[in-house]
Amino acid sequence: MNLISEYKGIVTKKFNDFFFVDILDNGELDKSKRFLCKSRKSLKHQQKYIFVGDIVTIRSINHKDKTAVIDDLLDRENILHRPAVANISDIYIVHSFKHPELNYSQLSDFLINAEFLRVKVSLILTKSDLIPPEKCNSLFEKFRNWGYEPKILSLTSNDELNGLVNELKANKCSIFMGPSGVGKTTLLNKIIPNINRATSAVSNKIKRGKNTTRNVELFQLSKESYIVDTPGFNILNNYMRPEDIALLFPEFEIQINQNRVRCKFRDCLHIDEPGCNLNKNFERYSFYKYLIENSKILCHQSQVN
Repeated sequence: MNLISEYKGIVTKKFNDFFFVDILDNGELDKSKRFLCKSRKSLKHQQKYIFVGDIVTIRSINHKDKTAVIDDLLDRENILHRPAVANISDIYIVHSFKHPELNYSQLSDFLINAEFLRVKVSLILTKSDLIPPEKCNSLFEKFRNWGYEPKILSLTSNDELNGLVNELKANKCSIFMGPSGVGKTTLLNKIIPNINRATSAVSNKIKRGKNTTRNVELFQLSKESYIVDTPGFNILNNYMRPEDIALLFPEFEIQINQNRVRCKFRDCLHIDEPGCNLNKNFERYSFYKYLIENSKILCHQSQVN
């Protein structure tokens, strides 16, 4: 019997210099065909670094020991460098109402950096049982004005979980992103049967969570749907061109794409240009101006250097 000499698969976990690759069969993941792999040295020389979520081909396959070598990296749809994940279709920004306290500036940073990938971005707010219902409703309206319909969850109950699970199973590859302690791991334990990830309480001293997830790992939700588990982290702003920043704010995007509001000049940055017709009366406009000014400084520095 001739054994297949090459497989196409998805990198589901990376640790040290090793990778787990699950084989794709007609576009569906087959976890029964999981190989422990190392990357071919020539890929490193070509600066082709392998991330979780990457589609790869493997060769030098040992079926008995379930080992192989990653031979090539296929084209990516997108890439996150922190955490190191490729081919994301949906990003869920997860923050908590309490423990740790909801930080609007940090949350906005996460949302803008997620929008930068030009994939679908959603907002999840956890620990709703720790605040009064009227406060919960008020914050729902606040973030709807930001352009998001937040999913509000209590980590002590599963009442609102079914809708989220069904949505995740309809996505191609989802990722939960957010700071430590907001409940990402608790959500994954509820969503993925028998995963049993360790969780830890938020520190009373520093008011932050402790990372319990050590490695980036991809889990299967349905035949063609996956979710990525990542360590918690504080996100840093990507470099963005000034002319692209408005596209990262749903407040502007609704006016431009849905309401067809147009400014006099095509390259309007919506600061103080003549003929700017966009409504700037929204909460995050000062943050928008900050990003524009910061981007101009970075552009100038790159031109000088």
